[in-house]
Amino acid sequence: QRGIDGLMLLARVKAVPARLTSRTFSARLQRSMAVYRLGGGVPEVHKKAWVAPNAAVMGKVRMDEGSSVWFGATVRGDNDLIHIGKNSNIQDGSTLHTDAGFPLNVGSDVTVGHMVMLHGCDIGDGALIGIGSTILNGAKIGKGCVIGAHTLIPENKVIPDYSLVMGTPGKVVKELTPEQSAKFGKKGADIYVANAIRFRKDLVEVEPSSE
Repeated sequence: QRGIDGLMLLARVKAVPARLTSRTFSARLQRSMAVYRLGGGVPEVHKKAWVAPNAAVMGKVRMDEGSSVWFGATVRGDNDLIHIGKNSNIQDGSTLHTDAGFPLNVGSDVTVGHMVMLHGCDIGDGALIGIGSTILNGAKIGKGCVIGAHTLIPENKVIPDYSLVMGTPGKVVKELTPEQSAKFGKKGADIYVANAIRFRKDLVEVEPSSE
């Protein structure tokens, strides 16, 4: 019986493909990015953009060079276009969506923090949207703005460039200099561009340990 078991094990081993390298695993993860066509809407994802394996990007979506969508985030382009600009990041658990007549534009070098809701709004270049914030249809966030954590920006609200905004509903509490703003939005964007390159290269799927 032991001999038969040994032969069966040997047969199974021979049937398994050659051991996958880390590079192969990384390539598989890259191919497994959760990007979906929805009818005639096909996401345009730049070759240097990155989507985490369990994020979801679907329909009318355009992701520019260096942009990234992180774990558990949803970008649902089933109405108007969702555009994520160059070097911008959509962090874990965030949701981006549109209504008809309300496209969503995220400018360049934007940092969108964890668990943010962006809906049919416009986010200016270099802005930082803090953790758990909600920005609704028709709202316009100016260039270099910093939106504090858990801030609510109501429909059609216009926030001037380089504003620090906090509260529910959000109110401008301070005007920032371009240098102050860059320490938040642009610096965060640069970190996430580097982080996306790291994850694209080094993220490897493994079997969980039973120990």
